[in-house]
Amino acid sequence: MKRIGGFRRKSRYKLRQSISNKGKLPITKILQEFEIGERVVLKLEPSHMGGMFFPRFHGRVGEVTRKQGDCVLVKIKDGNKVKQCLAHPVHLQKI
Repeated sequence: MKRIGGFRRKSRYKLRQSISNKGKLPITKILQEFEIGERVVLKLEPSHMGGMFFPRFHGRVGEVTRKQGDCVLVKIKDGNKVKQCLAHPVHLQKI
């Protein structure tokens, strides 16, 4: 059977911005850099589609493992498993 729904399915409230945060993204958020071993929060930026990770991991805390092109590989814990998530720096926030 064909899978119903796409990447953003069931994420209406996760991908909604508050009124004060709407508008054009600041360039500093796009160009921010992360060091290997730094801890970050995975927060989706709905206005920037590129480098978006799976919405299930929204709000999780992880550790930067390495850089891969423009994106960053983040190691997170999902239950008892350790998973890796590739995300653009726009979707990451320093702790």
